[in-house]
Amino acid sequence: MHPLTRLTLSRRAALLSAAALPLFGLAARAAEDKGWRKTHGLSSFGELNLPEDFRNFPYARPDAPKGGQLIQEAVATSYDSFNGYILSGNPATGLGLINDSLMAGSLEEDNTVYGLVAKSVEISPDKRQYRFQLRREARFHDHSPLTARDVAFSLTTLRDKGHPIIRQLLRDLESAVAQADDVVLVTLHEGFGRDSILNIAGQPILSSAWYGAHPFERAGMEPPLGSGAYKIGAFEQGRYIVYERVADYWGKDLAVNVGQNNFDAIRYDYFGERAVGFEAFKSGAVNLHESATASEWATGYDFPAVRDGRVIKQEIPDRRSPGFQGFFFNTRRAIFKDPRIREALGYCLDFEWSNRNLFYGAYKRAASFFTNTDMSAEGLPSPQELALLEPLRDKLPSSVFGLPYTPPVSDGSGQDRALLQRANALLLEAGCKRQGTSLLAPDGSPLAFEVLEFSNAFDKVVQPMFKNMRLLGVEARLRVVDSAQYKQRIDAFDFDMVTDRKVIGGVPGEELLAYFGSKSGKTSGGLNLAGIDDPAADALIDKALNATSRAELVFICRALDRVLRSGQYWIPNWYSPNRRIAAWDFFGHPENFPKLDIGIGSLWWWDTQKAAAVKARS
Repeated sequence: MHPLTRLTLSRRAALLSAAALPLFGLAARAAEDKGWRKTHGLSSFGELNLPEDFRNFPYARPDAPKGGQLIQEAVATSYDSFNGYILSGNPATGLGLINDSLMAGSLEEDNTVYGLVAKSVEISPDKRQYRFQLRREARFHDHSPLTARDVAFSLTTLRDKGHPIIRQLLRDLESAVAQADDVVLVTLHEGFGRDSILNIAGQPILSSAWYGAHPFERAGMEPPLGSGAYKIGAFEQGRYIVYERVADYWGKDLAVNVGQNNFDAIRYDYFGERAVGFEAFKSGAVNLHESATASEWATGYDFPAVRDGRVIKQEIPDRRSPGFQGFFFNTRRAIFKDPRIREALGYCLDFEWSNRNLFYGAYKRAASFFTNTDMSAEGLPSPQELALLEPLRDKLPSSVFGLPYTPPVSDGSGQDRALLQRANALLLEAGCKRQGTSLLAPDGSPLAFEVLEFSNAFDKVVQPMFKNMRLLGVEARLRVVDSAQYKQRIDAFDFDMVTDRKVIGGVPGEELLAYFGSKSGKTSGGLNLAGIDDPAADALIDKALNATSRAELVFICRALDRVLRSGQYWIPNWYSPNRRIAAWDFFGHPENFPKLDIGIGSLWWWDTQKAAAVKARS
């Protein structure tokens, strides 16, 4: 800790002159002499693959041409706000394009960031304080300087007034103080999490002057002042939004940006239904489309532009963890309190039948929250896992100490009698009773519920599952609402069951707290949609957040996986090993994609010759 340096400079920052600045340099060097460490990047366990003088990310093409327009469908039906950092409003897709952050993530390294607005950072010996040295050339889109005051304002405002998810990410931020125009000191609370500083370094930097005249807490449709590679251009609320590349973007030649942000414009078009959006792609109104369903990919591309080569289909291996997708029970609802009821309803999903008849054999069934990674629990608990689980034994069902729960494999008939008999036995064991053809919950009410969605895309998937539920006397139905109402209801946990997909990184950290932590499940806008409220899970998440090596983290996550799977919080869905991309043949992209994303909006580029050839054939 260096209270004298921090307090003196924070109080006098506005009065510092050019002549006084060298004094700060002496103080910084003195700090380094006392064990402070200077670095050009940050990572979960302190390892950086790239040296200080790297010229560009290795997966980016440095001489990628600039130009053209990328047009995609928005994964929503409307928007009513340009503030994506608060709970209220339905924000437009792509708002992250307009703001820079202190540091930028690498798509090749998990939980690793390199300098963007900050050219370097000095770290105190106890890792509680981080002194970021900003680039003096950093500018907002109106050419006003981006200073440490803006950084301090942004971090403090987001911590105190931001979306609940952002507030959770910044919970360890004690203070952010501008020590000079180009120096900001960040201090963490005692007991801070391993990735807290990564979350801080990745937050958007907002203009303190602009938000001084526009209340941050208010959702609105006035484009905010940004500093990133793009700014908001033309838009029509609920129909489309265009982001225009900033020609004189201050950071275009930085190593973290070279070969990226190549399109002159990135546009998102909004459609009420996915099918309508796909028709727009077929007509050329949208020029890149990612197929979300196997049936569309298998049968939807028999149209002239595909046959004559103007539209290209690509299956690109997805090297990321698939995360987890499933039907999540809202365990806050009385009918879903008993895990035996939840397990029984899971037997009604016949994945084998669906994969053959609906998915063209394209998917694999998920079983774990860490599917297809070394963090997925397998077999009996290892000694390392038992060391974590034994102190929690009185809080855990005995099943956690056996083989991890795995969804059953059906006979593929679509109506597996053996599985339905097992489901019926579980329901009766949980206290349900039959009344004619209906099933009553233990409290005597009908066992009936809704699956909430914002499109009909899942209708053909859920109807066979609903049919099996009706055979058990359970009445389930799909409830489709518009995207604005969907967001409101999800934020308020106002649903019975919902489909959800979440991504978990290669170094799980804060996302565990957001997806499975009890506090997230009790906070409006939280991502713990199932309402998991398990002290054992909370204890393991806390250990994960403070793991000091990836090897330690692996065993913690395996133990957590056992606990979550035993809770029957979801009906696991499926995942694809590939991303299915179809595009009009206008684009180029790197030959080798990074492991964390294929970077459509950041790494791809407009190929003028290809576009001209397509136009000539049209």
